Amino acid sequence: MKLDNITVLDFETSGLDPARDRVIEMAAIRCYGGEIVSQFNTLIRFDGNLPPKITEITGITSADLVNGMDEETAFRILNRLIGDSTIVAHNAMFDLSFLHHTLLRLANRSFNNSFLDTLTISRARHTYPHNLKEMCNRYGIELEGAHRSLNDVYACWKLLEKMNEEQSVEKDLNVLGYMKKYGVPKWYPQHASIVPIEIKYA
Repeated sequence: MKLDNITVLDFETSGLDPARDRVIEMAAIRCYGGEIVSQFNTLIRFDGNLPPKITEITGITSADLVNGMDEETAFRILNRLIGDSTIVAHNAMFDLSFLHHTLLRLANRSFNNSFLDTLTISRARHTYPHNLKEMCNRYGIELEGAHRSLNDVYACWKLLEKMNEEQSVEKDLNVLGYMKKYGVPKWYPQHASIVPIEIKYA
């Protein structure tokens, strides 16, 4: 597959519930013809105290977010960057859910872009574990400072390139895997093919 007109994005959030929690950091890179042509990265203002667990995972504190960009402006910029491109994320179900719920809240609409989920592809091709750091290790990609958005999007982009070189990801377009034990997700994009994933162990 020719990796043209791609936006790789990553959100760090205040929790796991996209209907209730908020995006606190976002990063996105727009790629054409294998080249990164633009990028956007910002912390987002958050009213309230972040759970200690989120700070532990991301290193982001409530104080860091006081001077963050306001949510509406951040998503307006992100929306313009994404345009009509194919969205790519590692564990896209998570990021796409937050994108959907935030756009719904701010603009009363969602998105209809095609997407690729590097986690779903990883689970289909490799044995457990499949987190971004582990997958980067397998493909010899350096990932410094995981769980910070910009570091994660660069790593995810390189992972997608390597996977596509290995075997075209065209058949993975708009495919989202879910774990059988958790059941079908409450929300997923209307144009998604939802497939149960069997985790392979070494």
